[in-house]
Amino acid sequence: MLMYFLIGLSLVLVGIVGLQFTYMFYVERMYRERRSYLRELEHRYARLSDRLAFAERRVAEQDIILETIRPGFEKDDEVWADVIEER
Repeated sequence: MLMYFLIGLSLVLVGIVGLQFTYMFYVERMYRERRSYLRELEHRYARLSDRLAFAERRVAEQDIILETIRPGFEKDDEVWADVIEER
């Protein structure tokens, strides 16, 4: 009787170890996917940061052009808020 109990216990322990290995492989796969997703996000951040810097330079150049064409030209930021609210 004790032999059957020990065989059953060993099979239960083997099943638990199998579940733990399955979970470990799942966690490892999720870690790799998140790491690649984070790499992709960092790449997109760098691209968007470059685009933002380019846009800011372009706006500054346009402000200089507007200042040379119309001296005393004031940039009104509230107009943009109205345009955004209308959309």
